[in-house]
Amino acid sequence: MTNKPGTPTRTARPDRPADYLITPHAPLDRTFEMRFTSTPRGARLARRLAANRLDAWGVPYDSYRHDAIVLVLAELTANAVRHGHVPGRDFHLHLQVIAHTQTVRIEVTDTRAERVPPRPDALRTPGAEDTGGRGLLLVAGLASRWDWYLRPDGPGKTVWAECALAPAQ
Repeated sequence: MTNKPGTPTRTARPDRPADYLITPHAPLDRTFEMRFTSTPRGARLARRLAANRLDAWGVPYDSYRHDAIVLVLAELTANAVRHGHVPGRDFHLHLQVIAHTQTVRIEVTDTRAERVPPRPDALRTPGAEDTGGRGLLLVAGLASRWDWYLRPDGPGKTVWAECALAPAQ
């Protein structure tokens, strides 16, 4: 298929209002979960699939909410790969839109229990010479709340964050 020179191309994507997900016409909870290899490639794939899923659920690409949620998710999956990696074990991503609270909950589970992040109230600002420690500050700044817990059904931990879909009142 060719276009005439000078005519704009248009993707076949239906138009929808920006508040599609949070209107009374779409009050459904949505869930996506999958296991990924505990590698940078697995973290990248998790981020891309989640970004696509959020767009399909009505949190459009290039919106502040979408970008913030994907950034939080990217940080949590990267931490699972860097700090929670156990050879031969995957990490698990659980992404859920909770319609009645207008939040997105991100849970990333790895299989390493001996390396845990600080609690949100114990998070410290890294010094100028520190080479790490800024990712969870980013999560704390973008998410409404976050924390972690040890897995009850096996070794490891789950780090979770919740991001608001509606602006704070």
